[in-house]
Amino acid sequence: MARTPVVDQDTCISCNLCVDLVPEVFKLNEDGVAEVYAPQGAAEEKIQDAIDNCPVSCIAWED
Repeated sequence: MARTPVVDQDTCISCNLCVDLVPEVFKLNEDGVAEVYAPQGAAEEKIQDAIDNCPVSCIAWED
């Protein structure tokens, strides 16, 4: 079973980096914070890049 990315929306600072890196998976919601809208929308390597580059480490994998 594939891992699913999740965003801790309480920690997100709305920098938009994850959306810029992987718009197929992440978007800013109506509150202006990141959310996962298509968890299988990109390769795990691409999602991992967003996880690794998030300045507040609010994106993680959930099994």
